[in-house]
Amino acid sequence: MDQTIPEVIRTVPLQYYVFFASALFAIGVTGVLVRRNAIIIFMCVELMLNAVNILLTAFSAYRADPNGQIFVFFIMAVAAAEVAVGLGIIVMIYRNFQTTDVNLLSRLKW
Repeated sequence: MDQTIPEVIRTVPLQYYVFFASALFAIGVTGVLVRRNAIIIFMCVELMLNAVNILLTAFSAYRADPNGQIFVFFIMAVAAAEVAVGLGIIVMIYRNFQTTDVNLLSRLKW
């Protein structure tokens, strides 16, 4: 199996990618749970998506299988659509309430 892994990929162990992606994901989860600004929360969700993309790409490269990279392509396409819709919603909330604080958005209830 090691013969199919390119030499450039083998220079960095797979565990480093796992640790790096885990740290990014943990930072994203912490940001979602702690912060109150909707834009910061949105950026933390994107950080978590990128951590998953890094893992998929690393596992795909180590297995010499392009399926993980194809999944990453589709995840990035969906994330781009999510960014467009999410930022549009955040802009409309800011125009109506003059804030992006998620605690004050309880006014959107009945």
